[in-house]
Amino acid sequence: MRRSKFLKLKVREASFITRALLSTGHPVLAHIIPMRRCNLACGYCNEYDHTSTPVPLEVMKQRLDKLADLGTSIVTISGGEPMMHPQLDEIIHHIRVRGMIAGLISNGYYFTPDRIKRLNKAGLEYLQISIDNVNPDEVSRKSLRVLDKKLRYLAEHSDFHVNINSVIGGGIQNPEDALAVARRAVELGFSSTVGVIHDNDGTLKPLGERERNIFQQVKKLGNTDLARLNWFQDSIAEGKPYKWRCRAGARYLYICEDGLVHWCSQQRGYPGTPLAEYTMKDFEREYNTEKWCAPTCTLQCVHQVAILDNWRDPQHAPGVTKPESSIKDTIGEVLRAE
Repeated sequence: MRRSKFLKLKVREASFITRALLSTGHPVLAHIIPMRRCNLACGYCNEYDHTSTPVPLEVMKQRLDKLADLGTSIVTISGGEPMMHPQLDEIIHHIRVRGMIAGLISNGYYFTPDRIKRLNKAGLEYLQISIDNVNPDEVSRKSLRVLDKKLRYLAEHSDFHVNINSVIGGGIQNPEDALAVARRAVELGFSSTVGVIHDNDGTLKPLGERERNIFQQVKKLGNTDLARLNWFQDSIAEGKPYKWRCRAGARYLYICEDGLVHWCSQQRGYPGTPLAEYTMKDFEREYNTEKWCAPTCTLQCVHQVAILDNWRDPQHAPGVTKPESSIKDTIGEVLRAE
């Protein structure tokens, strides 16, 4: 069943890619946040809190309708931990009803056989879980030892595609753990990718020699299709800037729990426009604006979307310069205080 659905998903993706190559006038991928709360407190993360409430279902449907009206191809639900939203299944179903591909990013803690079957029924098409280490530590409890049972449930019961993302950098104590995570993912029949953990504003955090060696080994094990799209990571791993045209705010949208459009999870505040009021004028401005943070950005999804347009439409000078302090710094201070 999973193989059949995966092939159908690849056909849909190919159709959307063709459409995106022919026309630049619509978003390709949107990340949307149904709640900021999370059950974990990973030391490197600036994307969660422990108090916020779920966005009401009707509000989420309105936002998804707006994304569909803008022509969005793929919607990925993120957080916080979106599995904590009590009406997640209905949100996923509405994405599918509006003709968009439905994805989910989760820390993996809430997967049981029954919950996985409900996600199958809702129409989820792909899932990504990031696993940070083999054994939990003070930086992260997203460990293979804790989550392996959940991964086995997914291997047995899920109809959707599963990708396991291992990570290097950002205080992860044992970079070799990323290799163990990738090997386990492949063993269970999942695809595997590797990410370089960013700093407080989502930009460059160079890897040491030991980390770079592990990084290259994991890339060879993983998803070859995605690896070909992630060549920017080689520059990031070596601490070198990468020249590209970031289309965040246009081809890629990040919609926070307050319904505001931002460049991405690490540049919340720009442009900070309500999605309900977002127009093609906003889209065109951000499509054509060079981003100050682009040369050292580590965010895979934004890079992958930008490949569709890197060969065309040069961008003009930055409309926003790097701030002395950002919303991420403020969030980080609050989390450290907690």
